[in-house]
Amino acid sequence: MEYRDLFLGFFRIGVLGYGGGPTMIPLVHAEAVQKYGWMTDEEFADVLAMGNALPGPIATKMAGYIGYKVKGALGAAIAITALVIPVLVAMILLLGLIYKLKDSGIVGGMTHGVQPVIGVMMAVMAYEFFLKSWKSWVKSRTIAWTFVSVIALALFNVNPGLLIGIALAYAFIESTYLFKKRKKQQADSPDRGFSA
Repeated sequence: MEYRDLFLGFFRIGVLGYGGGPTMIPLVHAEAVQKYGWMTDEEFADVLAMGNALPGPIATKMAGYIGYKVKGALGAAIAITALVIPVLVAMILLLGLIYKLKDSGIVGGMTHGVQPVIGVMMAVMAYEFFLKSWKSWVKSRTIAWTFVSVIALALFNVNPGLLIGIALAYAFIESTYLFKKRKKQQADSPDRGFSA
């Protein structure tokens, strides 16, 4: 059942993901988090950040990770295959037609019509992530990371992958520190010594 769900979910993403990786991210979120519940919003945000920090197409990396998380190596292969099949078929069947119509006003109008929809989908997803991080993180930390990110990207033209790498390194260091601190507190607590 889950193999079928993986195939259908990522096949739909491959069919509807007009324009490539960034346009597929909200669709992956809709399938993996909202429809099938394979991961939480927080896990999805972590996978998205890791996927952006690594080289290669974001959609296939996310498909591979989610497929592996749900059903191991075979699940990863099914998810990636389902995502890629519609794109390959469309490219093979439509390449000649698209080349003939590339200067057509209709094709240009379709492209310009889809771009605002993609922008709105990305903005809504970013807003939802911001709200979730606002609730789960210390509020001043969310504001600080947002401010630093905007300044680094807009004014200093920092590569987004570098910024994501710095944020991941910070999160790893902080979580390691908090984990060790919590473990030490549990070890020092006298009433938890022999508890099951």
